[in-house]
Amino acid sequence: MYGSWVLLIILIISSIPVILIYIWFRLSKYQFSIVWFLLAMLAGAAAFFPALILQDFLNFSIYAGGRLEFFYHVFIRIAFTEELSRLLMLFVFFMVSRRIMQTSYHENSWSAVNKGAATGLVAGLGFAILESATYAASDTGVLLLRAVTTAPLHAACGSRVGMAAVMFRSKPIQSIMRLITATVIHGIYNLMIVIPGLPSIVALLIAFSALASSMITIRNNWNTEENAQNNA
Repeated sequence: MYGSWVLLIILIISSIPVILIYIWFRLSKYQFSIVWFLLAMLAGAAAFFPALILQDFLNFSIYAGGRLEFFYHVFIRIAFTEELSRLLMLFVFFMVSRRIMQTSYHENSWSAVNKGAATGLVAGLGFAILESATYAASDTGVLLLRAVTTAPLHAACGSRVGMAAVMFRSKPIQSIMRLITATVIHGIYNLMIVIPGLPSIVALLIAFSALASSMITIRNNWNTEENAQNNA
């Protein structure tokens, strides 16, 4: 019974950023429907499962007890697999949505790249809710910290991966760089969580500063697009 209450509390806490981001979208009058919002969240949550498969596949020792193995597990086995899974899921999501809605837009346009960033941000929130629920069931030691920081961290990384998914075919180098950036941010955050003695405020700063930069980028890109349309 106690575990059920803990899980419910974690789900409620993890859902707060989702509500706040949706309110931000509506107040900013972004062209982001509730259906697209929910589907993006579902795509992000679905990315959790291939990430688990990849992490299980890469769960082997490369240098027992050494720092190399520690960094391998933090940056490659955890951070990279989750961002790669998110990239693949969003890439499929964008391809399917374009075919269903029969939309055709240039992948380099501000509209496409920015919608990719916003979609990725929401997908990150979907991933975070499922991950938080999993940790709530298995590890209560870092429960509160993860509940507060996981959502903004995954949203921030998701926005970068969302842009990477949109640009994957047209600009593969830039796409890979955004994937690497998301992996590095994610990996550094993981280090702050698992290394004993480090203050929790560091993880908070990483998660929220990364999210703030993503939101600023989305807002600036949207303003650029609106100005271009008004001047056309």
